[in-house]
Amino acid sequence: QVQLVESGGGLVQVGGSLRLSCVASGSFFSINVMGWYRQAPGKQRELVASISRGGSTTYADSVKGRSTISRDYAKNTVYLQMNSLKPEDTAAYYCNVGIRNQDYWGQGTQVTVSS
Repeated sequence: QVQLVESGGGLVQVGGSLRLSCVASGSFFSINVMGWYRQAPGKQRELVASISRGGSTTYADSVKGRSTISRDYAKNTVYLQMNSLKPEDTAAYYCNVGIRNQDYWGQGTQVTVSS
């Protein structure tokens, strides 16, 4: 019984910024890992960024240096701040959480970057 709701996607111009949010709700204990994946048309889903319970972060090379992932433990929420957006960032972004060795996925939020 875990629900993930993403928000923050939309249409932005090249060089713009946005912050994606994902709220986990339901009945569960602590969340181990929270992350963001994305899938562009014709491509496989790929990891964008993740953050562990201990705060260790991982970023895709394509977003490193212009993105920051963070989490609010009390609110069971993970954020992805993305700056200097590029057309290559256009994709459906999916929230993923790991709870008790199980993965849960949100339904996605669309990010479109245009010039």
